[in-house]
Amino acid sequence: MHLSKADFTHAIAHTPLVSIDLVVRNPQGQFLLGWRNNRPAKDHWFVPGGRVQKGERLEDAFLRLTQEELGQPVSMTEASWKGVYEHFYDDFVFSDESHQDVSTHYVVLAFEIALSEATESLPKTQHAQYRWMSTNDILKNSQVHEYTRAYFTQ
Repeated sequence: MHLSKADFTHAIAHTPLVSIDLVVRNPQGQFLLGWRNNRPAKDHWFVPGGRVQKGERLEDAFLRLTQEELGQPVSMTEASWKGVYEHFYDDFVFSDESHQDVSTHYVVLAFEIALSEATESLPKTQHAQYRWMSTNDILKNSQVHEYTRAYFTQ
């Protein structure tokens, strides 16, 4: 179900959103991060992921998000559970346009995925570019968003 911009803004202003974050590991033990195009977390390195839509089963959301974010569907049964996280932002996706006072609250379901093959042509909708980083690089890089670094500190 897709909401109008006005309805989506109202929802963000008044309710938490449920999302899935994908901690993607390659055979070399590096993790995939994308440079965020959009608010919140714009202009930071962040793991792929996205919102669960109303009426969408988690398994279906996982397949959709892996297709949209990684260019290939991955079943939730192929992922490892990392835990539930909360992300709080002072802005939201449409902050540039209006409603400067709207903040975003995500309840995040985080999963780790091991990809055996390289991801060649990753979608550019949410991320302008991608980079594989080691855990050490992620923890030391100030351009990696704090919420992404949290996945590697436990």
